[in-house]
Amino acid sequence: MTHKFIEIPKIEDPRGNLSVIENQTFPFEIKRVYYLYDVPSGAYRGGHAHKEQYELLIAVSGSFEVVLDNGARKETVMLNKPNIGLLIPTMVWRELQNFSSGSVCLVLASDVFVEADYIRDYEHFKSSKTTP
Repeated sequence: MTHKFIEIPKIEDPRGNLSVIENQTFPFEIKRVYYLYDVPSGAYRGGHAHKEQYELLIAVSGSFEVVLDNGARKETVMLNKPNIGLLIPTMVWRELQNFSSGSVCLVLASDVFVEADYIRDYEHFKSSKTTP
């Protein structure tokens, strides 16, 4: 699988921890930030791949699973630490599921929203992975 975990610097303090995200933390410039929250029990998010955009997902509160599919293999990872981000490169199908109560997923993206960058049909995604 081509994803990787990124450790976000954490400054520990008896008053509470602080994590800092700067561009040198991961390999792209942040052009968009959004977050998912109040996801109902049993619901899922995602269900797409990006042609050009990279994303870093962080469970800033609670936990959730990310199902990753590179066209040849599927893998499910759990995000539940606010100082660990999941870097998802281009052309990886992702689905987010099993959100705990009160969970928040922060997403840092390498580009602004461009609908043409999304592949929202799984069969189209699979066929694009086998095309040279």
